[in-house]
Amino acid sequence: MPATQPRPDQLVAFAKKKPEGPLYMLNLLKFKDKAVYADGRETDLSGAEAYAIYGERVAKILAEMGGSIEIGLTTNALVIGDGELEWDSVAIVKYPRFEDFTNMTSSAAYQEIHVHRDAGLAHQVLVNCLGPGN
Repeated sequence: MPATQPRPDQLVAFAKKKPEGPLYMLNLLKFKDKAVYADGRETDLSGAEAYAIYGERVAKILAEMGGSIEIGLTTNALVIGDGELEWDSVAIVKYPRFEDFTNMTSSAAYQEIHVHRDAGLAHQVLVNCLGPGN
């Protein structure tokens, strides 16, 4: 089953390996064809459009804490590998520290916008990467 949320064991392992200094998160994103909101609201939004609402609002939260979306790109063509290109979009997000990431994802402001993420996202891989010099 495609994942859109971390499992508890993944969060524990991540906390044990948390880097010192900036936190870089590689996001591989697959969107639903049509956004589906858990509250059943009617919408004409695509999954990508619903996720874009989330992304725009999360960028503001990130900026307030000194973080940023370093790059966000739409995928184009599979150049190496077999099969079909699975991901619609990739992004690298920078948080000043591990604690900023955990504080943001547990904040009321983040929980309020998370509904758009859930509505648009079909599958995600999220990888913590070490920054330059680590």
